[in-house]
Amino acid sequence: MLVPAVIAPPSAYPLAISAALVLAVAILAWPVGRVTLGLAAGSAAALSLAMDLGYFGEPGLALLWSPFELAALLVLLVRVIRWMPTPGVAPIGALTGAAAILFPLRFTLHDPGSGLSESVFLVALAVFPAVCAAGVGLYLRALESRRVRAVQQARRQQRLEVAADLHDFVAHEVTGIVLESQSAQLEELAPKEYRELLVRIEQAGQRALGSMDRTVAALRTAEEEGGVSPSTRQHGLADLSELVDRFAATSTAEVRLSLAADTLDAASRETQDTAYRVVLEALTNIRRHAAHAGRVEIVVHRVEDGAVEIIVVNDAGSGRAVTRRGGGAGLAGLAARVSALGGSLDAGPHDQSWRVVCRLPAGS
Repeated sequence: MLVPAVIAPPSAYPLAISAALVLAVAILAWPVGRVTLGLAAGSAAALSLAMDLGYFGEPGLALLWSPFELAALLVLLVRVIRWMPTPGVAPIGALTGAAAILFPLRFTLHDPGSGLSESVFLVALAVFPAVCAAGVGLYLRALESRRVRAVQQARRQQRLEVAADLHDFVAHEVTGIVLESQSAQLEELAPKEYRELLVRIEQAGQRALGSMDRTVAALRTAEEEGGVSPSTRQHGLADLSELVDRFAATSTAEVRLSLAADTLDAASRETQDTAYRVVLEALTNIRRHAAHAGRVEIVVHRVEDGAVEIIVVNDAGSGRAVTRRGGGAGLAGLAARVSALGGSLDAGPHDQSWRVVCRLPAGS
């Protein structure tokens, strides 16, 4: 680009230098050191505007470099609108756009044969490519904004899933460990019972650690796969027997599970996993709020419309009425998950007992 300046008169040197600098700013990757894209673009646009007003050489010489400089200004306008942060994009974008639109004045202002009408006409023509460049920049900026929002939403969903897994599984096991330890302090245990208690606490701790390991592994895999969060372990209705057995082993209540066989094949994996989490949260709340419950009943069956219904009922023990309010933060979170699947979740007092009722579509 600077080669024609060697054979051109000295008055053309500023034109060549201006075009070269604007082109360099348009194609270089920014920031360079402490120089940001905004500073470089603003300086290049200001230099171009200064050349429009301050060049008094032969107008025809400007034709050698004007296509390159104008194209560089349009590219720079796209980059400014696309990449600059919000606080500075408006002034720098306006300055760069003005440099592109007013570029024809470099010829008409200093050409004795050109008047106001020629200047207005050429400036009006320059508006079109400048508007197109601004439109491309805005379009690319909108795409980037949507991508950033999608990534933020995915990360938020990932955090919510991790929080749900920790609450549903780890908190359940830790609650059992706490209650086992508290019960051991209230009564003397025989050596055999004491060893059995330690075994149960150890198993609960290992399950909690296993849940945490799976969660951490899921997060690491998500980072390796570019932020895509894989699903952690999904439980099914067939796992309810083991869950209820573990709960019964650490509870003084009479625990009964009624699981209809036709629900195992009819419900989708997501429905079964959600049903498992509902029962898990209900049992965790019983441990926390109704540790002296005398009866706990879990019923899973299909209703007339084919949906899967999960019912968990417990009394307060010793003939006392249940007065607990609300269903716990865990059930509140599960309610949103159940609603997203097209189901419903209710929890509250029922005939001197506490009842959790969840209805889920069977799914595919």
